[in-house]
Amino acid sequence: MNKDRLIAWIQKTYNVEPEYLWRKYPNYAVFRHGHNGKWFALVMDVEKSKLGLAGTGKVDILDVKEDPGLVIEMVKHSSFYPAYHMNKENWISVALDGTIDDDKIASMVKTSYALTSK
Repeated sequence: MNKDRLIAWIQKTYNVEPEYLWRKYPNYAVFRHGHNGKWFALVMDVEKSKLGLAGTGKVDILDVKEDPGLVIEMVKHSSFYPAYHMNKENWISVALDGTIDDDKIASMVKTSYALTSK
């Protein structure tokens, strides 16, 4: 799933609009619950080097909250990274480069939504 399709899916599925909170980072889209204001997803583009990737340029990623036990296992696989700019025990970054199945990404957003709804 690419960044644009993911943003549209989140908007439709959860009836929320992305918030662009930082002038310095106009492509960082925050999604939060309406009832408690907690973030459940963050879509952004970051320098590859920030994720430990080789090369120059940016990559689109999704940050979501996940079960801490799963985060440890997931980051052992390509396309999953310790969360950029979030708690690395509870959040994970997912590359939006087509390597992860759309259903898996949707499932991760659903999990994050549930974990942050309390």
